[in-house]
Amino acid sequence: MKKITTTLFCGVFCLLMAQAQSPAALSIDQIMLGDRFTGFSPENVFWGEDNKTIYFSWNPTMDTLSSLYKVVLPNGKPEKVSLDEQRKMPGNGEYSKDYRRKVFGRNGDVFLLDLTTGKEQQITNTFDNEGSPRFTGDGKGLTWVSNNNLYHWDSATGSIAQLTNFRNTPSRPSAKPLEYETWLKEDQMDMFEVLRWRKGQRDIRERQNKALEVKRPREINYGTKFVSGLQASPDLRFVTFRYTKRAEPKSTDVPNYVTESGYTTDLTARSKVGTPQDTYEFGIYDRTRDTFYMVDTKKLEGIYDKPAFLKEYHKGEKPYNPKYDKPREVSFTNVSFSDDGKAVISLRAQDNKDRWIVLIDLLTGQLKQLDRQHDDAWIGGPGVSGFGGGGIGWLPDNEHLWYQSEETGFSHIYTVNVKTGVKKALTIGNFEILESNLSRDGKFFFVTASADGPHERHFYRLPVAGGKLEKITSLKGGNEAVLSPDESTLAIRYSFGNKPWELYWMPNQAGAIAQQVTSSTTAAFKTYPWRVPEIVWFTARDGVKVPARLYKPSKPAPSRPAVIFVHGAGYLQNVHNWWSSYSREYMFHNFLVDRGYTVLDVDYRGSAGYGRDWRTGIYRHMGGKDLDDQVDGAKYLVSTHKVNAQNIGIYGGSYGGFITLMALFNAPETFKSGAGLRSVTDWAHYNHGYTANILNTPVEDSIAYRRSSPIYFAEGLKGNLLMLHGMVDVNVHFQDVVRLSQRLIELKKDKWDLAVFPLEDHGFIEPSSWSDEYKRIFKLFEETLK
Repeated sequence: MKKITTTLFCGVFCLLMAQAQSPAALSIDQIMLGDRFTGFSPENVFWGEDNKTIYFSWNPTMDTLSSLYKVVLPNGKPEKVSLDEQRKMPGNGEYSKDYRRKVFGRNGDVFLLDLTTGKEQQITNTFDNEGSPRFTGDGKGLTWVSNNNLYHWDSATGSIAQLTNFRNTPSRPSAKPLEYETWLKEDQMDMFEVLRWRKGQRDIRERQNKALEVKRPREINYGTKFVSGLQASPDLRFVTFRYTKRAEPKSTDVPNYVTESGYTTDLTARSKVGTPQDTYEFGIYDRTRDTFYMVDTKKLEGIYDKPAFLKEYHKGEKPYNPKYDKPREVSFTNVSFSDDGKAVISLRAQDNKDRWIVLIDLLTGQLKQLDRQHDDAWIGGPGVSGFGGGGIGWLPDNEHLWYQSEETGFSHIYTVNVKTGVKKALTIGNFEILESNLSRDGKFFFVTASADGPHERHFYRLPVAGGKLEKITSLKGGNEAVLSPDESTLAIRYSFGNKPWELYWMPNQAGAIAQQVTSSTTAAFKTYPWRVPEIVWFTARDGVKVPARLYKPSKPAPSRPAVIFVHGAGYLQNVHNWWSSYSREYMFHNFLVDRGYTVLDVDYRGSAGYGRDWRTGIYRHMGGKDLDDQVDGAKYLVSTHKVNAQNIGIYGGSYGGFITLMALFNAPETFKSGAGLRSVTDWAHYNHGYTANILNTPVEDSIAYRRSSPIYFAEGLKGNLLMLHGMVDVNVHFQDVVRLSQRLIELKKDKWDLAVFPLEDHGFIEPSSWSDEYKRIFKLFEETLK
């Protein structure tokens, strides 16, 4: 085994060295080495508490795994962090209001760090797991969660108290005494004086023992539900919590054929869209009154509203009723407490059509609506999507809440006065706020945004009252900035269209110079003159301008072929001025251009980066406008770049594979051939979290699934189709391509092929698999487009 490992390493190393010495043409084997050809970029950047040490994950020496590195500013060089130093490092946690202390968890225990002296104090040392440590409102104590209960540490006395008493003992119905049993008991007590005397003694003893008991929190039995999200109000009087009732939907088994044991095993994977979902409740425990109560959502605006699409299915003589009889199910975020004890939560409807932000009256559990964002398609966008919400917090005056919303069609920052309900937009325009955080002093927001155009990412400062965004970063391309704890310095992961990510740092000041820390690209990678894709806009059939990356050959092949690449994920942006997350595909496109192909990479409808209308352009019809954008892109190549309309191919993975299938089935006159990688073939077989947003559920909206799933259009195949799929794909299951294969067999189609990869999941890992896959794709295009 040692000899084999050495041989494999030598093979990779020798290939890199050979390429470093000769600027030879690219090969697919070389490209598909991935990071071992381009170099491993720094990742997972974070700051040390000294405000001058930047930590990051890196692998410049091509080890088996990446390691933790650090650089000490201003003049230090990257160096590996020892395991002993890593063990002593504080983890993520919470700062005190004066930023002089930090509480964090490490190995399941709670620690307190004095940032002025560097002294560390271990608060707990148990076999139980203590998590979610926080400072109390007065800063004199700590709270944390352990075994589904909230605990408090008093710094003055060092004592630890349990604030809640949640238990999951399943409740058993008490058997009601039968009538004859009650009669016998009463007769016994009337008849025998000794029994009456003993019962009297027992009753007195029980009252005395109860009077001597130390007062404990009331037991709250959550039975078969799950409790989470425990948080204490600043004064420790109230504890908020969530209940989750598990739906336990049927999961899908994915067979794994190539195993160490030699036996086939089943991998338990996700359930399918439309299966029963978990349901949630939100509760408040009042420690002073020793009572708890659940929040009632029945008075939320629109809580009974049916989704608009249901009207299409209404049949019958009675008028359509747009209201449900019961309120819709919702999910809840954690609470955001103001310093003076006000509480706000965000709720999201489980049908994905509404997001509410509400103020909670902790004494009564009553809700006051501060904002409702409704979308007939689905709620989403930067700072908005996810489990119940996104960016949200309090301003220092404890009267204004800030949050993000797509109210104008683009995600922006808003404030609302919780007393008067008056709202104010702090940013506005046809761009997105991608990330937002309030400064320590509460005077500014630090945001990452696309204010300089959808294909740039920069770091900005914004006055808390609103106004002009002050641009801090200046390097053209993508800037992923991480603030130092004292907010004086930025650590930046930066890249450009043909340059992979590297680590930089700069003072947190407009106009400051960013200084490079790492150099990750290999000598082999640097020998090739990587193209900067041209960003173009073409007009789609509905008049909308569609962005794309264009790769043009200096000398087109005689057949003037073209390939359109379709990125995956649906909601993802791949047209931009930074290094693509599809790095292998980017390099493959350079490889194709070298051989005379024109390549177009489209940010079709549904892609991220262009606002709400773009994001929801595929609602209830995937393979509609998003497919039109590919077809119109092909027409643009023919009309503007003299591509041969008879020699256009298309390929992509995951969502890109889905679009490829739809293109081959529904636009065979446009695409001569296509390669679908790990493709969704039937959306009714994909997961709930992604699919229900866009297509609702198969039972409620069968029309959307019927017109969005390639398997229903397979009879339209005329061109050459290559399908490629990992057999242990727990995301888009291998079952998808098997079902479509059977459909193609029954339709007597013969211009298709299937390549399977027994040891690959959704995202391929092995270079051999990547190479095999892309050699097949290249062969397809060479044989059909040339």
